[in-house]
Amino acid sequence: MEADFFVASASHTMWILMLACAPLLIPTLVVGVLIGMVQAATSINEATLTFVPKLIVFALVIILFGSAILVLLTDFTQDIFARIPELVR
Repeated sequence: MEADFFVASASHTMWILMLACAPLLIPTLVVGVLIGMVQAATSINEATLTFVPKLIVFALVIILFGSAILVLLTDFTQDIFARIPELVR
């Protein structure tokens, strides 16, 4: 039973990690690809041209989804701590 508990906990942890990171990574990746295509088309090779828009998009996503991500992580942490007595007995 303990092995099943740990495998299920690890699987649940990876799912929560994906749900917490996806809203941050996907928009940043899309902006990076779009700006990379513009840079390739115009032959402009400036590092700050990609960094600043990605930073702005990341900040906007944190403002929009930060509270939802925090609630998700808080609920997961409370669930993990609530499962500790099952593991100890």
